[in-house]
Amino acid sequence: MENEQVYWIDFNYLENFMIDVFKAVGVPEEHAKICAEVLITSDKRGIDSHGIGRLKPIYYDRIKDGILEVNTKIDIVKETPTTAVIDGNNGLGHVIGKKAMEMAIEKAKVYGMGMVAVRNSSHYGIAGYYATMATEQGMIGVTGTNARPSIAPTFGVENMLGTNPLTFGVPTDEQFPFVLDCATSTSQRGKIEVYDRENKELPEGWVIDEEGNSRVDTHQILKDLTIGKAALTPLGGIGEETGGYKGYGYATVVEILSAALQGGAFLKALNGFEDGKKVPYRLGHFFMAINVEAFTELDSFKSTTGEILRALRNSKKAPGMERIYTAGEKEYEAWLYRKDKGVPVNKALEQDILTLKKELGLNNYNFSFE
Repeated sequence: MENEQVYWIDFNYLENFMIDVFKAVGVPEEHAKICAEVLITSDKRGIDSHGIGRLKPIYYDRIKDGILEVNTKIDIVKETPTTAVIDGNNGLGHVIGKKAMEMAIEKAKVYGMGMVAVRNSSHYGIAGYYATMATEQGMIGVTGTNARPSIAPTFGVENMLGTNPLTFGVPTDEQFPFVLDCATSTSQRGKIEVYDRENKELPEGWVIDEEGNSRVDTHQILKDLTIGKAALTPLGGIGEETGGYKGYGYATVVEILSAALQGGAFLKALNGFEDGKKVPYRLGHFFMAINVEAFTELDSFKSTTGEILRALRNSKKAPGMERIYTAGEKEYEAWLYRKDKGVPVNKALEQDILTLKKELGLNNYNFSFE
């Protein structure tokens, strides 16, 4: 957002706007509130790649295209005391994800652990939202999801795997939980979209062309990822020298747990096209909740976790570096900074918001950038 006017919009105002956008396209109010809550949580944590910036292209446009159901119907396919498989029937991933983690948590309260596998879902926003649901209950939360193909296997150039985040949330004795929420690619599509909105070139090594060479032309890359002329590199980068095979392996693990357990779609079947026509993405997710008190006292666990994190942050720093972070810390600090300011909105995002306002007749909203 360098060298351009940025407006800050109040969290509650923007969340209500998103609720009304979802309602205007037919989403029931209860579900609209869930979707908006997940999106605004992303913005609150400074994860701009998954907040309101995705409202129009990922949700509104897909609902208009008829590939995302506004009435989310969740079916329980199979269930045991500690596990379940649910079918989201191509509904809203936020609604499906919240229900699945709630089920996992309830099972963990009784039996110590709970796991729910999901099929036929859609983009569920930041995975950390669901992991944090567990930490708020004094539990460890784990979740992952597959996604439309964009990562090339190590030594390959074809986009086969999704960015497939693998996420862990752990309660601590600090003011924020430990939340590791990251893609298994070097970067992910949402981050590239942020670079595009800011008219910035990508760093070397994030994306490769059909010959395996690095690309940095952000705007064209977003188009070419969709048609298979570009691919993301796995976490670790190109080849084996910097450990790219590790990211490739973790992405594969997430793909298996997001498809094989629940009998869901995988790899190229998630590209959103069939016979040249747009179709639902049919994503799969998995959610785990681990009740800490099934193993040890919660306060003792939190204390040990906090000691580990503080020891890491207090370890010797590299020359010129002011501090060391642990996962979840930057997001907490982003919230502290933004809680009285709101969400930063740049020119590209302004246009999306104004388009939604106009198309849906939401004239009761007035934004400072109009």
